[in-house]
Amino acid sequence: MRLYLLALNPTDSVTEGFLPAAARLGLDVTVLTDQPDAHRRTYPDLEVLACDVRDHRAVVTRISTHRRPDAVFTNSDHLQAQAALAADYFGLPGKDWRAALRTKDKAEMRRRLAAVGVDTVWSAELTEAVVPDGTPYPCVLKPREGVASEDVVLVDGPEELVAHAKEILERRPGAVLVVEEYLPGELYTLETLGDGQVRHVLGGFHTELSPPPYFIEERLTFVPAHPEPVVAQVLAQLDALGVGFGACHTEFVVHDGRARIIEVNYRAIGDQCDLLLARLLRIPLFELILRTHLGEPLPADLGARRDGAARVEYPCADGAGTLTHAPAAAELTVGNVHLTYRPLRKVGERHELYRTNRDYLGVLRAVGTDEATVDRMSADFLGAQRWEIQP
Repeated sequence: MRLYLLALNPTDSVTEGFLPAAARLGLDVTVLTDQPDAHRRTYPDLEVLACDVRDHRAVVTRISTHRRPDAVFTNSDHLQAQAALAADYFGLPGKDWRAALRTKDKAEMRRRLAAVGVDTVWSAELTEAVVPDGTPYPCVLKPREGVASEDVVLVDGPEELVAHAKEILERRPGAVLVVEEYLPGELYTLETLGDGQVRHVLGGFHTELSPPPYFIEERLTFVPAHPEPVVAQVLAQLDALGVGFGACHTEFVVHDGRARIIEVNYRAIGDQCDLLLARLLRIPLFELILRTHLGEPLPADLGARRDGAARVEYPCADGAGTLTHAPAAAELTVGNVHLTYRPLRKVGERHELYRTNRDYLGVLRAVGTDEATVDRMSADFLGAQRWEIQP
């Protein structure tokens, strides 16, 4: 069976998660990408074809002129609608392209939730640095189709709004921005997996952010089960968007018992949290996701472990410069806590300060059975490491 995997740049989710899972399932994989050289360097034994994957018509043509597909899949935020349209063209299981578009386009997501009466958030789209009538403060400015908190900023007044919008649009010509009311509350995630009929809630995370005005995710703590009323509210909003097939990573805030979606990433959670989930829950997560795209129903019970505790930490650069010292990759077990550290930036590389997850120096994944112990072991490990950046 042949799986076409659509991708932009290589990611840990694909390299360490989905490709090994495809091999275990005995699938022949063809990678379609607009960055073929990067993928061939990462996995030279796979078939990698150049393709303008942002254009669904190019994807359909490339597949039609190659080998018959059994599944079309992507874990990229940017390519969900294209993969969904291609899968539908070939009569294969996949996501509804409308749901993929609604979740990717943050303005359309707000319009849809308001139209069906599930949630109404004040928002407006910007193509130039102006202040829309009725803008509430504080508000959040962000790219309409952005990812990873990049260019997401909290704004306290009209002058700030114009200044930030101008700066972003100068760097991202042609981009459309969204300005929307700030939603207060603690930030959480909900991780779901469905086959169009059955939907499993895998748990979620409590996310700790950098100080405002930016929204860098610095630490995530696993939450085995959110309160049932909270989960019901989030699932109702996902239903309104048409989300229910494959993996979905939803970010939401809870304030006074009310859950409101911040954004929906219609894919598996990234930044190595998916790798942690697979280990923590002791389920073949990546295989299950691929199986749904092969048309296989999910089992009624995934057999997921429910007594686990986990934490993900991201040491961040605090300034621009060259990384001159950093810890190497590590894998160790201390007591009943398994620790995995992976560097995300090479020694000798120079970077600016991005105020996004591109500032991550590394990622620590910690899995155990007791939250307090996991927290302590994580703090001990990171406290013993050293990162140095020279301006």
